[in-house]
Amino acid sequence: MRPGSTRVKFPAVWAAVLMAKLLLAAWLQPFGDEAFYAQEARHPAWAYSDLPGLTAWLAWLGTAVGGPSIFAVRLPFVLLGSLLPWLAWRIAHRWFGEAAAWQAAWLVLLMPLGGAMGVLALPDVPMLVAALLCLDAFAALLARAGWPAFVQLALALAMGALTHYRFALVVLAGAAGLLAVREGRALLRHPGLWLALAAGAAAWWPVLAWNLANQGAGVDFQFVQRHPWQPQAAGLWWLPVQALVVTPPLLLLLLATLAAAWRRRGGDEPAWPLLLGLGAVAVPGYFLLGFFADGERVSFHWPLAGWLALCTAAPVLLSRWRPWARRVVYGFAAAGLCALLAYLAVLATPAGRAWLAAGPAYADNLSGWNEVARAVRGDLAAMPPGTLLVADNFMLGAQLSLALGSEVRVLEHPLNAKHGRAVQLQQWGLLERGESLQSGAPVLLVVEDTARPLRARLDGYRELCTLAGVLPSPRVLNVDQGRKRFLRFGLASPAALADARADAEADGGVPAHAACVLPALAWVDSPQPGEAIAGELRVEGWALKSGAGLARVEVLLDGEVVAQANHGLPRPDVADYWGLPASDGDAFGFTAEVPLGGREPGRAWLGLRLHATDGGVEDWPAMPVELR
Repeated sequence: MRPGSTRVKFPAVWAAVLMAKLLLAAWLQPFGDEAFYAQEARHPAWAYSDLPGLTAWLAWLGTAVGGPSIFAVRLPFVLLGSLLPWLAWRIAHRWFGEAAAWQAAWLVLLMPLGGAMGVLALPDVPMLVAALLCLDAFAALLARAGWPAFVQLALALAMGALTHYRFALVVLAGAAGLLAVREGRALLRHPGLWLALAAGAAAWWPVLAWNLANQGAGVDFQFVQRHPWQPQAAGLWWLPVQALVVTPPLLLLLLATLAAAWRRRGGDEPAWPLLLGLGAVAVPGYFLLGFFADGERVSFHWPLAGWLALCTAAPVLLSRWRPWARRVVYGFAAAGLCALLAYLAVLATPAGRAWLAAGPAYADNLSGWNEVARAVRGDLAAMPPGTLLVADNFMLGAQLSLALGSEVRVLEHPLNAKHGRAVQLQQWGLLERGESLQSGAPVLLVVEDTARPLRARLDGYRELCTLAGVLPSPRVLNVDQGRKRFLRFGLASPAALADARADAEADGGVPAHAACVLPALAWVDSPQPGEAIAGELRVEGWALKSGAGLARVEVLLDGEVVAQANHGLPRPDVADYWGLPASDGDAFGFTAEVPLGGREPGRAWLGLRLHATDGGVEDWPAMPVELR
């Protein structure tokens, strides 16, 4: 593509991608971490338990300009993310000329993660901008050591330090790249470099000061608790995952660029040894880290700074490839970007999320929050003025806080510590240990049921009983067939709590949760999710409600009652597994026969409706089956 033609086409495509990102930023439900960053923005500070302060400051800036909405929170990040292709253009232009610069910009724009960067308000956006600003400053300094470039380097280093702990690896990669270049080593004698480095180092002080004041909680979480630091075979997935998110032809090109940097490391062009040192840390380094680091949370985006840096030199190799090969690189990258934006567009619609609910592509972190916020608004409107709202985990609390515009107290929960937010909640005075639940004021307790694996839910319910004393029958909200499930409790009055505790003591001092009726649990053993069914549907499984028992179990297809199960069959294995008291018995099994004559073939959602002896009704999450 000729530079003259690209000067017209690239800005047009860039503007179209930017418009798509703005629309997605307005439509997508808040990501869990985004909501917490928005909550941090309402508590201005230099650093927080999970991150330095810049991400929260950008969220504050967005809401100060656009009001308290998720689109306003995301707006600064969308605009920053849109700078990445232009920064790649600037760096490549310094090294390889205008034609290569436009190709580098295309590669960054069409790379799925590069082009879509900024749709979500995440710290990776300013961190990537800071990384490319550092690379651009190095490119300028290797040509001519001038004070404008030193100032840019200082600002970029400070920006990265104020964004994320992970920027320390970017600094390490940059240092390796600089030391690999003869001209870079010569810069060590220039006072400007040391002043820039000193400014960048000073920007780490807020997060260091926070850790000194909090027993190193942030450092401990980021570098110790969240990583097993033991060899794990999951690291083998690194390369296939990178091929998926970068696209295979572009990944091959970037790896070839890194190999070319190794071959040209001794030449006269400083770009190649610089990229070699930087890329060796940012790409193979992350590959090796994958065998020891956190495998539970999303980490496929960690090497992105290295891929973007390699995009600045990749056009040199790409220009020597055959025309059809160049078309394959751009075509696959463009298709990957379109696929990612289309996937986000599907997630942005209720129908799209419901369609994805049957498979592994469902994104629960971008689903259910608007629905639970609407339900909570209705609950609060029906409860007395001054009702206290309490959420069971930090993510739900942050989402409700963003939606309702007020702070929400949060119970202690495994997710709080798993994501490094427990200390921050305690500092804000939002961590709830049960005192408010028994204060006498009306309380609406909202529980994200699917935030715990099924095996941990009964213990979670028992913890709630210990805190609250009494749990009424929950109002159940199943979103997307129950892929996201919420329980809402209007808690008992202090008088009822005292009566329940007195009854428990009269029964022999049993635990506080024994006075509670717990939410129901159920499981369908047969059929299996996705199983093809013809003729008659036979449903087998178990269902229980500790403390009350179930009066009946109904079988649902697509939300319609189609059968009443034969409930009360012996299942001693279920009683043993859950450690249920003898008073609950073991009659938890059920079977049901559902004739399918007259039903249209295709996917149907099989669910359960559980009727308790105390009058409570709870719908269990549904699962897909194929009717033939």
